[in-house]
Order: sequence, then structure tokens, then C-alpha cells
Amino acid sequence: MSQLLPGKPTPAGAVYDGKGVNFTLFSQHAGRVELCLFDEQGQEARMDLPGRTGDIWHGYLAAIKPGQRYGYRVHGPWQPEAGHCFNPNKLLVDPCARQVEGEVTDDPRFLGGEAEMNTLDSAPVAPKSVVLADDFDWEDDAFPRVPWGATVIYEAHVRGLTKRHPAIPPEIRGTYAALGHPVMIDYFKRLGITSLELLPVACFAHEPRLLRQGLTNYWGYNPLAPCALDTRYASGVDGLPARNEFQRAVKALHAAGIEVILDVVFNHTAELEETGPLLSMRGIDNQSYYWLDGRGGYQNWTGCGNTLNISHPAVMNWTLDCLRYWVEECHVDGFRFDLATVLGRTPEYRRDAQLFRAIEACPILSQCKMIAEPWDIGPDGYQVGNFPAPFAEWNDHFRDTVRRYWLYGDISNGDFARRFAASSDIFQQSGRLPAASINLVTAHDGFTLRDVVCFNEKHNEANGEDNRDGSNNNFSHNHGVEGLKAPLLIVEHRRRSVHAMLTTLLLAQGTPMLLAGDEHGHSQHGNNNAYCQDNELTWLDWEENDSGLFTFTAALIHLRKKIPALQAESWWQEGDGNVEWLSQEGQPLSAQAWQRGEHRLQILLSQNWLITLNATEEVCDIRLPQGRWHAIPPFAGDDNPILVTVWHGPAHGVCVFQKQS
Repeated sequence: MSQLLPGKPTPAGAVYDGKGVNFTLFSQHAGRVELCLFDEQGQEARMDLPGRTGDIWHGYLAAIKPGQRYGYRVHGPWQPEAGHCFNPNKLLVDPCARQVEGEVTDDPRFLGGEAEMNTLDSAPVAPKSVVLADDFDWEDDAFPRVPWGATVIYEAHVRGLTKRHPAIPPEIRGTYAALGHPVMIDYFKRLGITSLELLPVACFAHEPRLLRQGLTNYWGYNPLAPCALDTRYASGVDGLPARNEFQRAVKALHAAGIEVILDVVFNHTAELEETGPLLSMRGIDNQSYYWLDGRGGYQNWTGCGNTLNISHPAVMNWTLDCLRYWVEECHVDGFRFDLATVLGRTPEYRRDAQLFRAIEACPILSQCKMIAEPWDIGPDGYQVGNFPAPFAEWNDHFRDTVRRYWLYGDISNGDFARRFAASSDIFQQSGRLPAASINLVTAHDGFTLRDVVCFNEKHNEANGEDNRDGSNNNFSHNHGVEGLKAPLLIVEHRRRSVHAMLTTLLLAQGTPMLLAGDEHGHSQHGNNNAYCQDNELTWLDWEENDSGLFTFTAALIHLRKKIPALQAESWWQEGDGNVEWLSQEGQPLSAQAWQRGEHRLQILLSQNWLITLNATEEVCDIRLPQGRWHAIPPFAGDDNPILVTVWHGPAHGVCVFQKQS
């Protein structure tokens, strides 16, 4: 083997230049860093990184090629009470690794130790980082750059989306390859979505406690290597490595004009609490990477055992490098940040935090869609409406208001209208547009839309936590019978409620996000926290889909694209012709009707499209405003609807009309 030369402190990670590999690793407090190389038989060769520039350790090794497996052993003090957990007995994953082979198991060799250092060598069982070459041919691939005003997001899980799809070749079902298959491209186009948002695809680990119960982490919110594509979702067809398979899928989706947004986790890691496994950052520089308390323990503002300290300059730069990598090498179009309040902690939350300013100033990242889940469980963790541009935010106010308006009737017309108008009371601030409100009725975390109208209580027994996990505050309504099976009259009431909530979601101002499967009636049988259910409970059943509901949903999305008031990237103003709020009689709403009136409302958009809502338990007549109106499909039931001036609205009913010229 050739001599390990000092190399350079940049770029981050293990980078192949066509002749050899430059290795870099950040550690502020280490005293020595060993690069460990592994051959095909698993034999290990160790050598000290000879270069150090500031807190970056580095070395260059000629004749090393892509496919080389490697890791690090980092030497330094073992002083947990001071936040130092250096343990050279543990092989560590490169935080900048582009690929990782192997999985974390429930093995004592992964543990670092508590009062005393665990001296068991983890190398025989530890995941190995892998050198990759950046050689994918993107040809003429172009980022779709869908305007925010035209964006419709579809949140999906790579495996769950296609694992049971009968028209997808069996060997690629549930994989990256299936995302770009013509069958799925055609489906996305018919549905009308513009942006596919994927639950985490970066390398993650299963929590030991789940493995002991015979379960696994399905959602992937337990990151091990945020720059490495998880190989679990690679088909291996055509002999492609996981990243090339994913790149092919992105390229195919881009050719169809569809964006790819990644759900990313930069708030905690798979090293969990103090007694968790020692896998990477804890052994590289625990004191720098994590928020610690005065005794060297972790600040658990995530509920996952630890919290990343993004305010540390090196950790912030690592985060930015990871994001830029996904854009530059995988051509992703944006990111949804899990528990994003952590990104702005200093430790108190600041909307002018360094990371936010760096993203805005970056010529690469500032062009991407940025979406925050605007809360964590730390002090003042709920920050909805308090993220800076260019971030959009998940809007739980919209979710809860829509459910309560249609299912409980305890929300005023005024509160409903505020949510329908992109929650202007929350988001209409300097530099922010209506699209900043990511409107959702459901998401991966919680009930599916079908379950919202079929279950009053969560049913999470399969998760192994005695039904204690998952939210108890769902604002769901089973319409009188708990479970999917119900008399026909109740099934019809549920159908009308689903139609009403979908119409509200897809025809409201802001950015709509649809949960995959809601458009054809997917149920998780009342499980509202299916994070550990990698099975037919969560995989979409394409053979049992509700084709009528798909048609209804697709029609709404395509209708949305025709209404100027929903495409405009500006806030609605009184008298601008974008919106009018009308009563049951077709007149402007009185002050009393706004706050205490019957839940019968008409919303006139762009002067030519009218949404009529009856959220009461009584059938009623609603007089449409002056003009000749026809109910448009799918509300009319056919392509030649009869012109009407009065809508005979069923209880919990909604209809959309177009004005005749």
C-alpha cells in the first residue's frame, strides 16, 4: 500500500480525484485519528492521518479506488462527565460518508461504556463507510423549479409507495428504481402532483429496543450517515449501486417535470441517549457535535436521546455540506427538515440563526425549496410562523382547524377562513409568501385520511408500547362506529367528510401536501404512529384502492391549477378580485356570521369559481350569487352538469361551481 500523505483539509469526507482519495475528519478535541481500511476479507489496516489544519484531520492515499471500505478510530480523553467519549476500540462511521455498508445490531460491542470505557472492538460488526466516485451522467437533466404557487406536494415512503404495486416489476417494488418507473410517472401525472416528498432516504439505524421486539424503524428518523443513501431501498437491478439507482429515478422524475424533496434529519442521531451505541459523532467529538448539560449528559430536545448542536461552526458547515451534496450530486430540489427548531437553537431559538442566514446566502441552497417542521420538544420549541424566508412550514393550525370545522363543528367561519387564506394571521410577514403555509390534513405522523373518519381512538398495540405511543389529540371522528366496517349510511357520511376535507386542502391558498394513499382510501387500521411497521399495514394496497376517490382527488388538483387566486404568489387583499366570503344567501358575511354563524359558507375565487360548504348536520338550500353556475366534475357526477342558481346541499357537503359567461 502506498504512503499516506498529508493531503488537504477540503473537501469534506473521502473524495476520489481519479488517482487516489483525500480523507478529512473534523475533531476539535481529539489527540490522534486513525484511518482504518478494510479489504474484501474484512482485514483491517490502520494508519494515522498525518495532516491537521485547524480542527480538520486529513490525509491522501494514492491508488485507493471507489468501493474502498473505511472507518475511523479516534483517540482522546475518556471523560463522560466532561462530555468526552473518545474510545479507539470503536470503529466510527464518517459523518460525511457517501455510502455505508452494514447495519447496527443489538450487540454489546457497539456500546462505548458508562462509568468505564467498553474495550470490546466493534470493527467486526460495525458498518463501514465506502468511497464513491462522482461519475453519474446527468446528460441534460434540468431542475423543474416549480413555482411555489403551483406546487402540490405528495408525501410518500420509498418502500411503502410501491411494495405492493402489481404493475411494477417484482424485482424493483419498494425501491428507488420503482420511483422513476413509467407506471409511477404516469400515476403522478394523472394525479397532478408536482413535487414528490420522500421520507428519509439517508442511511439510518434501527433502535436496539425495536430490534429486541422484532420490529424495525420504518420511517427512517434515526440517522447514521446523513450524506449516504440508505441501501435498503436499492434493488440492485442492472448492478447499480444505490446512489446511481436513486439518481436514475430523480432524472426520470425531472424529465416528467416532477420535483424530488427529501425529508432530512439534522436534529439528532442514531447514537441516542448516553447508554446508546457509539457509532460516529459521539466518538469523533461528542462535545462539539451535541448539546450537553453541565454533567456531560445530553440535552434531549428531540425526544430521541440527543440533540445536534448546529450552532457550532463546524457542525453547521457539515450540515451545509450535506445539503449541498444532495443538490449537486443527486439533483434533489428541496428539503423538509424534521424537528427544525433545533436548526435555530443557540440554545434558545433564533430566527436569524447562522444556519438560516447561510442557507439564504448560498447560491445553491437558496434556490431549493426549504420546508420546516417548526417545532421540537425543548424550551419554546413551538415556532410555527417564526421561520425566516425562504422557509415554508408545516401548518398544524390548518390540519386541526379543518378537522374540527368538518368533524366537530366547534370552529367559527372566521377561524376557518383564516386557515383557508394561507393563515395570513401567522405567515403574512415581511418577505414571506402565502406558500409558506404548508397546508396538510394528514401526514405520515398520525392517522391516514380514511382513519380520521373511521376511528375515535388510536390503535397502536402492534408497536409494542401498550398503546401509549402516538398522539391522543387527533380531532378524528368515527361517525358513530369505531373501525372500517360500518352501515352504508355511515360509510356515505364518512365519504362526504373525506371529500369536504380534501376539497378544503386542495382549493385553499397556501401549499397543499397530500399524504400518499389518502387519494385511494389507504388505512392503517387506526395506528397513528406506524413508525415501526414495515409491513402490509403501511404499504399501499394498490389492488384495493378506491378509484372513485382517486378521480375526485385528481380532479381537485387539476382544478386548482385553473384558478388564478390559488396560483398567485401574493396575499389576498379586500377588493382584489381573488376572494369573496359569502353567506348561505349569497351575500357578504355579517360580523355575527363570521364568529357565531351557521357553518354554511360560500367562497368565491377569482370571480368565476365558487366553493359552497355546508358543515352542519342538516340538509339545506344555498343560494348562489348572481349569475349562472354549473357544478363541475367530479361534484356534478358527469361532464354535462345542469346550470343551477340554488345548491341543495347535503349535511357535511361541499360543491364547486364555475360561472358561465
